[in-house]
Amino acid sequence: MSGTTTAAALRRRAAGAGANRWVVLVVLCVSLLLVAVDATVLHVAVPAVTEDLKPGAVELLWIVDAYPLVCASLLILFGTLGDRVGRRRVLLLGYTLFGVASAMAAFADNAHLLIVARALLGVGGAMIMPATLSILRQVFPDRRERALAIGVWSAVAAVGAAVGPLLGGFLLEHFWWGSVFLVNIPLMLVSLPVGRILLPESKGDGDGPWDVVGALTAAAGLFAVVLGVKRLGAGDLGAATLVPLAAGAALMVLFVRRQRRREHPLLDLRMFSRPAFSTSVGCIVLAMLALVGLELIAAQYLQLVLGLSPLETGLRLVPLTFAAMAAGLAGARMLRRFGPRRMVSLGFCLTAGAVVLLTAMGSEDNAPLLLGGFVLLGFGLETTLFGAYESMLSEAPQDQAGGAAAVGETSYQLGAGIGIALLGSVMNAAYAPGLSQVPGVPDRASAAAAHSLGEAYEVAARLGGPAGEALRLAARHSFVHGLHVTLLVSAGLLLAGAAMALRLPRLMHCDPEEEAPSGDAPVRMPAQRESRESRGSGVTV
Repeated sequence: MSGTTTAAALRRRAAGAGANRWVVLVVLCVSLLLVAVDATVLHVAVPAVTEDLKPGAVELLWIVDAYPLVCASLLILFGTLGDRVGRRRVLLLGYTLFGVASAMAAFADNAHLLIVARALLGVGGAMIMPATLSILRQVFPDRRERALAIGVWSAVAAVGAAVGPLLGGFLLEHFWWGSVFLVNIPLMLVSLPVGRILLPESKGDGDGPWDVVGALTAAAGLFAVVLGVKRLGAGDLGAATLVPLAAGAALMVLFVRRQRRREHPLLDLRMFSRPAFSTSVGCIVLAMLALVGLELIAAQYLQLVLGLSPLETGLRLVPLTFAAMAAGLAGARMLRRFGPRRMVSLGFCLTAGAVVLLTAMGSEDNAPLLLGGFVLLGFGLETTLFGAYESMLSEAPQDQAGGAAAVGETSYQLGAGIGIALLGSVMNAAYAPGLSQVPGVPDRASAAAAHSLGEAYEVAARLGGPAGEALRLAARHSFVHGLHVTLLVSAGLLLAGAAMALRLPRLMHCDPEEEAPSGDAPVRMPAQRESRESRGSGVTV
């Protein structure tokens, strides 16, 4: 046996030899599935929640947004905490909190209690998401196996995002709205003991105290930035949007300056000086920017222009999910064959091609075109995300795996928020002018119709007669025109991502010495139960 092969075998044995690590992967994927489903399952239940709890407009907004806002803002805090106190410990605590918060949400009898429950779900999700990826980094030290594991992990994430609305719709047809949360509880009751028995405990090198002030500064800054981006996506350019954005940016600058001054930083910002790491983070932002914005506009097109029901709309988007799953499962083989640079660039170019193809969409249904475009879109985007996540995680030191995973997940969330804001603004700018001079339609009605296609239909219904029909047709044509403009802007952003990806490594390096840097903490598998000295982890303010 060669020295390289021997070293790789020793690393696998240290992380849990044989099938053990693949069982760990299954447990981690179940965790991720729950979090991914919960991020989207509430969307279809909003009308039922509104009818039952009678929330105000602001309360309804917080019911929907509390989960993603809290989750995105706390990813870095809990990712780095897991590096210090143990990733499994944080993950199991996240399981517990997620289950308790799900019960609170299911039986909430007023809007305020539901908002609190959704916020606690966000805290639990922030504990679970980076922990799954950082444990995966530890359990699969061999990069070839880790690439396959990340492919499965990312395929499960794609499934969860798509299953959420379908599962929510099914439950609402048979039960009350709280059932969309209640389904989490039995899964968490199983995951807790299984995770306690099967998951390995691991942590970073533990040098220096954990920076509490830095963690809270990052959390507050990210919360303000994500809140501002979400309000920007809703078209609000007032003080309620600009103040959080400015405050969040200032807090993040303070966080970066604090980390650079500290001997033992919460997050080692030197990771960003590595071209592969910083480029991967940028690619994740751009990929999510395109995906979420396009999915939102595509859903509106399918329902408002083509007249499909919500269930029919979900079924039309299913091929995108299956294509993403296929790309995730084939990602490890593609990465070995093409290398990170060509794989991520190819994914961006394929996605840009799909977006350009979809510009052929018109006011009439073209099912084959949509099928082909969505399949290419799902496969290309997942290829991009897979290559970027794998490169980012492999480039980060093992003792910073939790922080690196948190950076990746935060980039994911920010890219999604920026995508809705940016592409939504482009869409509105291209849509509104087409409604300014509709024959027979008063100026006030035209101004109201310019807000959105849904509102245009409402105004047209109130007008009635030839003027209403003219407004309806003009709104449809304007929306399709805006969709084409938005798709072309997205294609340009995706091609910029392809150019950015040229900074990634050309080949997939699997040097054993790079896989296990000196000073990294070993992984403790429950089956081994080897005794070792516990490491102290201080906390400082």
